[in-house]
Amino acid sequence: MTALAFVDLETTGATATSDRITEIGIVEVDADGTVREWQQLVNPGTRISPFIENLTGISNAMVADAPPFAEVAEEVLRRLRGRLFIAHNARFDYGFLKNEFKRTGVDFRAPVLCTVKLSRTLYPEFKRHSLDSLIERHSLIANGRHRALADAQLIHQFWQKIHVDRSSADIDAALKTLNTHPSLPPHLDASIIDELPETPGVYLFYGEASEHGDLPLYIGKGKNIRSRVLSHFSADHRSAREMTLAQQTRRIDWIETAGEIGALLREAALVKTMQPTQNRQLRRNDEVCTWTLVDAGDGWLRPGLSLAGEIGFGIDSACYGLFKNAREATQTLRKLVEAHQLCDILSGLDRQVGDKPCFGHQTRRCKGGCVGKEPLAKHSMRLLGAMVTLKLASWPFPGPAVIREGDEAHLIDAWRYLGTARSDDELHALLDTQRPPFDRDTYKILCKHIGSMRPVSG
Repeated sequence: MTALAFVDLETTGATATSDRITEIGIVEVDADGTVREWQQLVNPGTRISPFIENLTGISNAMVADAPPFAEVAEEVLRRLRGRLFIAHNARFDYGFLKNEFKRTGVDFRAPVLCTVKLSRTLYPEFKRHSLDSLIERHSLIANGRHRALADAQLIHQFWQKIHVDRSSADIDAALKTLNTHPSLPPHLDASIIDELPETPGVYLFYGEASEHGDLPLYIGKGKNIRSRVLSHFSADHRSAREMTLAQQTRRIDWIETAGEIGALLREAALVKTMQPTQNRQLRRNDEVCTWTLVDAGDGWLRPGLSLAGEIGFGIDSACYGLFKNAREATQTLRKLVEAHQLCDILSGLDRQVGDKPCFGHQTRRCKGGCVGKEPLAKHSMRLLGAMVTLKLASWPFPGPAVIREGDEAHLIDAWRYLGTARSDDELHALLDTQRPPFDRDTYKILCKHIGSMRPVSG
């Protein structure tokens, strides 16, 4: 018989990267059947919300004098080492413990069994497999709910119950089904499946190291790193690109984030920096440019093309459109000029030779601003009206701002992503870093979250 550990945790929330453990319950079952139980309150180092207090019965006062996880980490590791990690919705508990151990410098790994999946496999005739459903269905004895040891005891009871209801052959078949890993590239270690977190973040596929160093083949992001990574390999038989990526992948790395915004920003920044060969989008955009309106005097506003990296995007500057290059920018302006009967010369698309009108006036499209038939100010107002659909959002703060997401703070300055901090010290260190070049993809991400930005004080 394999040594087992039935585990349940109580936490301050549902996100393993930003929330913390408040209680640990473990039922150890040795290979000879010996059972030991252990329970420990944990000081999460943060406030427990009233909702979680009511749900678990664990209050801020109860954990005030409890040890932090770092002080009990060695004890927890001793009780879990060498055992099959069994939990209900196991990814939740396993993910929290991995993150807590990671903060102490320990890379925790264990084989995992989820009793939700086990129940679905053994009892497919039932629709619900929550712990409350198992209590009712199998007449489990609950000494309390939403307390760590009580719930760990219920999981142990369910394990004992299935060995009464089902044959050993049925249980072994179910365990074999659950332990069957998805199809992976031949050069990847199958154990990576158990390591991939079910949290938001960025993942990196690496090939064989070359003379250019260990650079990634591909960088992606997802709300759930594990499912997103596995989706690449489940699709490799339908897409030549995915098949090539799968064949070349030798290693996978990842960066967990507090949420989707952080994942989007990290992905855009990493792709620009590392230039993976398989990323077709989010590549460097050094030639990105934008239109501004230059005051040429006498009421004449003339479009001027500038590289986006040279623009401050402040409240006092108006910019129109982000284009891959000057050619795309000119094509867009020309379509606006034609659609709104604007002057080619006054719009900067053509040069005036002597007193000759622009080509548009000759074809009766231009209203004659180039030869004095339309006042310059009136043409400028029509030009403004035509370009308003291209207007970019101005940077609304006099200096840097942050977007808070979980326990992370994303630092932004003039639409440039400076980095992510988890403490005030890290944030202030980022303030001293050099601003990166303007990036069109980062701008598009941040524009959707401008309402969440707050200026950096001090």
